[in-house]
Amino acid sequence: MRWERGRRSENIEDRRGMHVSRRGLAGGGIGAIILALVAMYFGVDPSVVLEQAGTPAQETQQPATFSPEEEKLKEFMSVVLADTEDVWGALFQASGQRYAQPKLVLFSGAVESACGFAEAAVGPFYCPADRKLYLDMAFFNDLAQRHDAPGDFAQAYVVAHEVGHHVQTLLGISEQVHAARSRAGEAAGNALQVRLELQADCFAGVWAYHADKTRQILEPGDTEEALAAAAGVGDDRIQKQTRGFVVPESFTHGSSQQRMRWFSTGMQNGDPGQCDTFKAARL
Repeated sequence: MRWERGRRSENIEDRRGMHVSRRGLAGGGIGAIILALVAMYFGVDPSVVLEQAGTPAQETQQPATFSPEEEKLKEFMSVVLADTEDVWGALFQASGQRYAQPKLVLFSGAVESACGFAEAAVGPFYCPADRKLYLDMAFFNDLAQRHDAPGDFAQAYVVAHEVGHHVQTLLGISEQVHAARSRAGEAAGNALQVRLELQADCFAGVWAYHADKTRQILEPGDTEEALAAAAGVGDDRIQKQTRGFVVPESFTHGSSQQRMRWFSTGMQNGDPGQCDTFKAARL
């Protein structure tokens, strides 16, 4: 991916090296519930989150040094975030709306968000309560090794997907889906969540289309890297790895094929209007 000359975003909040205690979620209550929902969306047992509810988490700054490779990865994240700001800012402006830029919080091991306390095992996540993206960059090692998706554009896909959730929040889509899920049974609620996640994949593809059209960021093999990442975090693949069998009714993100298909849909035409997974007869 050609990124070195790209603009750097000012919306990076670096909390690496900050130690967060495991004493509990901030204030418990609604914070615990929100993050438990986030955990479910990422295939994490929500009880792991809820068991930590109680006294507020404590953050303390620890002296930390980072390798040149880690600092370069942070710079890369800044460029990718800036690129999403430019793309979605232009698309919102074209539709007569204003794009409110999210912040990307980089952390190490654990973090305190407006949705509560979270460990890196939850994976990258977006918190609608504070409209921030949260990422432990060590996740990219897992992406490359466990999910067979190495490469810088695979990493960019992860950020673009979380930005997709921010776009859904700004458009009111997330709130509508969460309200519908609260009225639905487990299987129907999971099906709605899958459509929400696949739309975020499609929005990630929309970003890739416009970023390349405007700034020619793509190099040979980049598209394949993103598709490998989409496939690597498919519910069927993860369930097969962790359980040895697949339960489609429990999917919350979509299968590998579905995630690749919707990312490709966004990347082929760059039209957010083609990302309406909720009206699609076939996912």
